[in-house]
Formats: sequence, C-alpha cells, structure tokens
Amino acid sequence: MAVQRITVELGRYPDLVMILLGMRVNAVSGLRTLFGLGPRIAASAKAMPDGLLAHETFLWTLVPPHVGIRQYWRDFASLEAWARSSPHRAWWTKFLRDSGGTGFWHETYFMRGGVEAVFDDMPQPVGLLRFAHPIPARGAMFTARQRARATGSAGLSGSAELAPALSESELDDTGS
Repeated sequence: MAVQRITVELGRYPDLVMILLGMRVNAVSGLRTLFGLGPRIAASAKAMPDGLLAHETFLWTLVPPHVGIRQYWRDFASLEAWARSSPHRAWWTKFLRDSGGTGFWHETYFMRGGVEAVFDDMPQPVGLLRFAHPIPARGAMFTARQRARATGSAGLSGSAELAPALSESELDDTGS
C-alpha cells in the first residue's frame, strides 16, 4: 500500500513560534515538583490561552524522568504575554528561586528565522547545549526576548519588552 504523504500550508502563520520545553528530575524531591506542576500545566494549556495553537506532551526519558512539551504559538508576543501572566509567572518565579530537585530547559524556534534557548540546573547537556558553546543567561541574555534579539531572530513580534517574571537583580537577591 502506498504511503499517504501530506504537508502543511503555513501562510496563515507568518510569525509562528515553536517551543520545546523539558523538565528533568535531578533528585527524588524533583518527582514532587514534576507531578505537582504537570496537572497545572495541562490545565493551563487546555484553557487555550490567546495565541496557543497546539500543545503536546511526551517523555524524553524514563530514567531519569525527563518530560517534554512542544507548543506552537501564533507569534512570540502571545507566548511572551502568557509567560508573564498567571499562572506561569508564579511557577517560573518559584522555580528560579528553587528548582525543587529538577532541571528545566526550553528552545524557541521562529518561523522567520532564529532560535533562543535557556538551560537551568541541567546536569547533562541536552538539545542545543549538546553542541553549542554555553554562555551565562545574564545581562543581555537574561530574558527570552533579549536572547532572541541577540541571536538575530527575525520572528520577534511586538516591540515592548515585558518585565520578566523575576528580574535579574531579584534572582541575585535569592542567593542564586
């Protein structure tokens, strides 16, 4: 039987953004963090925030537990607005103060070109970190928008820089 091949027409999504996210359990306490966040993230995605086109979850590895999410957003401005709102803002602020025995990473890919990424408390390289030179996510590389701009991403929509969930100075005050 012949393979049925199809493709997609993306003309309606000129500013499409795809983000891969992962959370890896680094310590037994990380299981509680992972299972505590999982249902809340699923509920948030099910509510289909403005601009979210699709949300998928999968398992990177079973041992250690490392779960993944792939999301497609209409544009970066929608993704960024959601990331700065509740409930995501509270989750991210809490994580940046204490990773709860987990590691987290994301890689954002822009339809018009460009990539940005961050890796927090990841004990082993994953994704782009497996081959690209690591640099501190500080200063001009602190927020996703700053990283995307610094790497020449053409898919940045919206011009305003939204305040991060936790500023770099607030993060420094936590002793991180």
